[in-house]
Amino acid sequence: MNLLASRTAALALCASVFLTACEHDDHHEEGHGHTVVSTQVVRRDVSLIRDYVAQIHARRHIEIRALERGYLQEILTQEGARVDAGQILFRLNPITFEAETQRAGAEAKLARLEYENAARLGASNVISSAEVALAEARAERAQAELALAKAELNFTTLRAPFPGIVDRFHAQEGSLVEEGHPITTLSDNRTMWVYFNVPEVEYLSYMAGGLAVGEERAELFTADGRSYPVQGTVSAIEADFNNQTGTIPFRADFPNPTGVLRHGQTGTVRLTQVAEQALVIPQKAVFEILDQRFVYVVDADSVVHQRGIAIGTEVEDLFVVERGLEPGESVIIDGLRHVSDGKEAKVRAVSAEEALANLKWAAE
Repeated sequence: MNLLASRTAALALCASVFLTACEHDDHHEEGHGHTVVSTQVVRRDVSLIRDYVAQIHARRHIEIRALERGYLQEILTQEGARVDAGQILFRLNPITFEAETQRAGAEAKLARLEYENAARLGASNVISSAEVALAEARAERAQAELALAKAELNFTTLRAPFPGIVDRFHAQEGSLVEEGHPITTLSDNRTMWVYFNVPEVEYLSYMAGGLAVGEERAELFTADGRSYPVQGTVSAIEADFNNQTGTIPFRADFPNPTGVLRHGQTGTVRLTQVAEQALVIPQKAVFEILDQRFVYVVDADSVVHQRGIAIGTEVEDLFVVERGLEPGESVIIDGLRHVSDGKEAKVRAVSAEEALANLKWAAE
């Protein structure tokens, strides 16, 4: 019995020592816990950068087609060549059209002689004035037929309607081409039209910026990620939204003095707008629960309070806050997993300048 009592006393002593040690550890943790970092919410001008996948088109890109049926007699340019406006590109076999032009010319000459003879006879009152007028009408009709024949003859010579680059040939010398048959394409790439689709929300933000079409500057990045050295201008917004994608097409115009841009290329258009005096916080101050975003706000007594916020725009390493915070409030930016809502925390405050200058700090 004495042995049992001794063992019981020993166990009670051990339990007392263990609880005391635990209480000491808890007190130590509470009094010397992890230090978290906070900073103030501030207003500042922020550059809002938005990138869009883009399709690059020549300002004028057309098919060169045969206007008449015939054999392709001459090719007077090369694939990929730059040509000037009015330069001859192709000639079709003109024999038939030359013969038709000669026939129409002879008919026009005959009709003119008949009219001149009728006019002399009419002046001598040999024939009536009605017969003279009829002869004049026949001469005019013959002249019109001659003009038509000359136009059709000219159609056998295909010229560049504007300066540009000739594409691949779809017919070779000696080929029989039908009327309307495409022979090649011609691209005027001195100015490029770059199309990109803008989501409805960003379109509304763009329109709220107050810039008229033709004032907004745009940057272009080619498919290899390089920045195109010439800035462009947003020059057109199409009339209708695509209901399936919720986007509306924009067009930016880019001068192409070196000719490096070609019709059909792809790239990325970047638009940059400045949000003046936007309320900003570092992205690492924000955490998510389900689909809601929150921050920890620190009051004057170093007590932490969880608060929901609404984010307007995401910038690199920053969030623009629409509502939920006020300038001058302190939010925790480092050590979020070491604090709890309603609990006091050991806080080290840093200035907004320091926090915004070190946005790449890894959050703990």
